Amino acid sequence: MKIIILGAGQVGGSLAEHLASEANDITVVDTDGERLRDLGDRLDIRTVQGRGSLPSILRQAGADDADVLVAVTSSGGTNMGGCQVAHTLFHTPAKVAP
Repeated sequence: MKIIILGAGQVGGSLAEHLASEANDITVVDTDGERLRDLGDRLDIRTVQGRGSLPSILRQAGADDADVLVAVTSSGGTNMGGCQVAHTLFHTPAKVAP
């Protein structure tokens, strides 16, 4: 399953770790390059630095053919915006935000 996770914090990082161990294709998006490097060094995942609510960043993350987008950033606006863009522009089948 191809999954995009918005947010590389505690929740996003833990989620990426668990989902990557189940042989999923994981891409984590965050504005914090250091967090992304740490995750990328520890896990077999892709990372994209940028705001997850921007269409160009979601396209770079592979939203064109993603199965699921999980938005767990610390910004409610980014979470909702990312889900809306994924739905409207990329027709992502499943979107999850707390």
